[in-house]
Amino acid sequence: MQIVEKSGEGLSRVYGVTVPVADLNERLEARITEITPQLNIKGFRPGKVPAAHVRRLHGKALMAEVVEQAISETAQKVLEDNNLRPAGEPDLKPEGDIAQVIEGKADLAYEMAVELMPDFEPADLSKISLTRPVYEPTEDEVNEAVEELAKQNRTYEPRTGKSLKAKDGDQVLIDFVGRIDGEAFDGGSATDTELTLGSGQFIPGFEEQLVGAKPGDEVIVKVAFPADYQATQLAGKDAEFTTTVKEVRAPVESKADDAMAERLGIESLEKLKELLKSNLEAQYAGASRFKLKRALLDVLDEKHDFPLPPKMVEAEFAAIWQQVQADKERGSLPPEDTEKSDDQLQTEYRKIAERRVRLGLVLAEIGRVNNVQVTEQELVDAMRNEAMRYGPQAQQIFDMFRQNANMQAQLRAPIFEDKVVDLIIGKAEVKDEKVSKDELLKEDDMPEGYAD
Repeated sequence: MQIVEKSGEGLSRVYGVTVPVADLNERLEARITEITPQLNIKGFRPGKVPAAHVRRLHGKALMAEVVEQAISETAQKVLEDNNLRPAGEPDLKPEGDIAQVIEGKADLAYEMAVELMPDFEPADLSKISLTRPVYEPTEDEVNEAVEELAKQNRTYEPRTGKSLKAKDGDQVLIDFVGRIDGEAFDGGSATDTELTLGSGQFIPGFEEQLVGAKPGDEVIVKVAFPADYQATQLAGKDAEFTTTVKEVRAPVESKADDAMAERLGIESLEKLKELLKSNLEAQYAGASRFKLKRALLDVLDEKHDFPLPPKMVEAEFAAIWQQVQADKERGSLPPEDTEKSDDQLQTEYRKIAERRVRLGLVLAEIGRVNNVQVTEQELVDAMRNEAMRYGPQAQQIFDMFRQNANMQAQLRAPIFEDKVVDLIIGKAEVKDEKVSKDELLKEDDMPEGYAD
């Protein structure tokens, strides 16, 4: 095998690799010898098929396997012999007539282009100073959470008195039949449906037309399905729902007491308050960690400056820009971006792509130097947690994760990142600072230089 470095600028390397045809044919003969005892060919006893006959029947297919294996092995050898740390999969471009190679009449020659990981020294973690914002929930907040829970768990009783008309916030018991162009459609009918007016459960415009209805009323509700409605056969179409109101129920507020707690499966109101306080503490602790991590990433970004693999940046930018274009089409761009030209947006988001790649490389290098590993159990737990989100399909999704290395990598990456962040925080100088709830939950801006 012959390896020649054709070019080497910055983080890019290009090598020319040649595997002599004699080596390929030697590998082919070894492969034929390996499989012959397993062949069962008509007219020959098992294990007695002549090599020439095997070559005639399967030579091209076997040589294709040999060539593929030779490319894989020699590409790996190029990396190992030159102590290269690739930033991604190398690009391999065959040279010459590959058909002649498969025929066993020409050398295998290909060009290998590879981008390298930058060589840099991570910042001294012990010299990083960070401020962690902290906030503790107040008693008033806990009481508000209890009251909100009581509101969410209110019951409904049939409306009585002089007026039985449904009001916004009431619950109605209805039967309905939906029609498009006078024809009933699948999924458009139901009986004994409980609908809280103003909840937004039904398509826009439906609930408002039932305000003022009384038990026994028949209301023709006219609506238009949204253009992006999930049932594409209904999207954008006008419909009428013949709706019979069977009951109108007024909300009955649930009192925050031991009885309410017991209905929720909690032994007492006091215990419920303790659980709600713990939930709030966990919420604020998560926000505090998010702020601390963001501050850490800003510091790491500021402390590191090194060349970035161009293809990694391009891939990251492409993913970001695809999302920007999708947001633009939906009209959901951030307000600060709506008046900017594509050139301005591309400049800003490319800087963000570069920041993400740089920070990814810094965290990866710190993890490598400190031997941070994602354990098999951690990965299995993450796969199980993700699968549980799919309810009845959980086992099927879990099996997909077990069989798909790329899906596992997507789960492993954030676990690795969090472990590296924890490592850095453990070695850095971190000072807690009490802040208000608004300060803790306020969204941070990007550092100066990444946007206007």
